[in-house]
Amino acid sequence: MAPAKKRNVSSGKTEESVKRAKINMNSKVESILESKKHANNVFDILEFLQSEKEKDVVSAANACSKLFCSLLERKDLFMGKLPGEEEALSGGYSAEEKYSIFMRHRYNSCVEMLLEHLSHKIHGVKEGALCCLMKFAAVEGQHPLEDLDWSEHYSFPRELIQAVVDGLLSKTTDNSLLISRFQEFLEMEDVRYYVMSSIRENVGKVMDKNKGAVAPIYQNNVFTLISNIIIPSQESEFTNFMVKQEAKHDDWKAAKLGEHKRVFERMWLGFLKYKLPSNMYKKVLVILHDSILPHMSKPTLMIDFLTAAYEVGGAISLLALNGLFVLIHQHNLDYPDFYKKLYNLLEPSVFHVKYRARFFHLANLFLSSSHLPVYLVAAFAKRLARLALTAPPTALLIVLPFIYNLIRRHPSCRVLIHKPSAEDEPLEDPYIMDEEDPAQCRALESSLWEIKTLQKHFHPDVSKAAILINTPLSEQEDDISEVLEITTYELMERDLNQTKTKSIPLEFETATQLLKVGGDVLGQHFCLD
Repeated sequence: MAPAKKRNVSSGKTEESVKRAKINMNSKVESILESKKHANNVFDILEFLQSEKEKDVVSAANACSKLFCSLLERKDLFMGKLPGEEEALSGGYSAEEKYSIFMRHRYNSCVEMLLEHLSHKIHGVKEGALCCLMKFAAVEGQHPLEDLDWSEHYSFPRELIQAVVDGLLSKTTDNSLLISRFQEFLEMEDVRYYVMSSIRENVGKVMDKNKGAVAPIYQNNVFTLISNIIIPSQESEFTNFMVKQEAKHDDWKAAKLGEHKRVFERMWLGFLKYKLPSNMYKKVLVILHDSILPHMSKPTLMIDFLTAAYEVGGAISLLALNGLFVLIHQHNLDYPDFYKKLYNLLEPSVFHVKYRARFFHLANLFLSSSHLPVYLVAAFAKRLARLALTAPPTALLIVLPFIYNLIRRHPSCRVLIHKPSAEDEPLEDPYIMDEEDPAQCRALESSLWEIKTLQKHFHPDVSKAAILINTPLSEQEDDISEVLEITTYELMERDLNQTKTKSIPLEFETATQLLKVGGDVLGQHFCLD
């Protein structure tokens, strides 16, 4: 056998390499598999793998897949700790062992090239490299290269999966399309388990090296990958494995639902403990209660992330409160500052933002319990009433029914509607608008005089809604869902397109002459002389 080349392929493009581009790679693979004397043909295939042409690289990747998968199945690759190539030539190895060492080095070189192609500028090359690497992982799992007693150990190509994950989670290139292609492999239980472990390790290494600074492209790749991970709800659904363990399969961590949840939880917590790009908080919070919390062993551990997300402000704060609300109601989280944080989100800007409808929908949900303290409900009603003085008509059509519903749920708040005062009592509102704590704002000492003011509003619909407070409120709550999405344009269109009142029929007799009508009543009492 010819001595091994120190570098698998030449970097320059020669006339000879251009001619070899036309060689049928399948015949090269067949010649290597048929006879060991053609082993050096592997260099030709590896040279194609570094071609600049997409078709050449993809065909070379397919050839490598066929070649090395066959060699793995035939156990023609060296097993155990791999000696260096020069050591293999000078050491006391048999011809068979030298061949297996030589091909094992070529296999390692092929894997390195394919991993480099995961960051190639052409998607077709990246996809071909990814599929080839996963085929290697599947065959390596069945025919491991480590020399161990597999009756006592679990066989799985952890290092190769870790390298693939490292390649997918690029720091400079958006790999969303490639990660979506990787989705099909995550349906296998063992791949999903070890991918989650690899993600956690990769995130810790990269973010610590980056000193926790925001890395938008990298973190977006991580989020794209982990948001695609779905864990079955029952362990009985664990049937799809890439590597089937011959011994002790039932004791394998990758086959246990509890272990999957534990690794899933550690992966997400490891990702969320670092500062995220501002637009990513929203992406995480939107899928939190459906795709993350149900698969965690201890969902309450998300409280640190949700608290940090609240501090971002705007719609993200609202979504963070929604996550906290889920933890409070479904997982018995004790979080006494929840309503204080919600109260502080009530600012004049809330009537003008695009998430206004979602805000009032969730606020209605948060305040739906009839067991909330009276002072708390009164504080929300009073603050909304004060903000209503400067709110647009579309917002007032939401706020007024919202306040009425709060009073209906908590009859003790009716004191806000009618609060008689002595003649010598100063006409000063005791409510403290700038107080952040609803327990200290003195809302119960005040009244909803703002709604009385709105009865003089220029818009008839608002005025009509405000007048309702003059009469006893019905027990039936108002459905605010119909007005949550209403816009100024729709309000104006509704007013302009109101159906005209039909003409009302009246009984009368048409006059035929001056002071002369039917019955001649006028002529009997008046004359023009």
